[in-house]
Amino acid sequence: MDGCTASHPTAAADAKTLPSHWEFTCDFEVDYESEENAQVVYSALAVDKELQPDKVKRQMSVSNGKLFVHFEAVEARFLRASFSAFMDVLTLATKTIEEFGPGMEL
Repeated sequence: MDGCTASHPTAAADAKTLPSHWEFTCDFEVDYESEENAQVVYSALAVDKELQPDKVKRQMSVSNGKLFVHFEAVEARFLRASFSAFMDVLTLATKTIEEFGPGMEL
């Protein structure tokens, strides 16, 4: 995981340089070492939209066998809740790929 950050306004900020509404962010990547596996996980997780899109945004992409995820939230608690729920389904999808991935016969 690359990292999560929070930006906070400074006392010197004026009306033209107020901080973004989306102050809390988190970026991470998962290397599946396979474009196909990364795309399968992406497709499985992309259907689940954020429950509170006015408070949390999630963007995902796949490149070179890696799944990249970016979260933005208005408060740390919304970021934490969304990230935690996402990690649960990401873990399930990853374990499913490991169990039923290449070499599995139907």
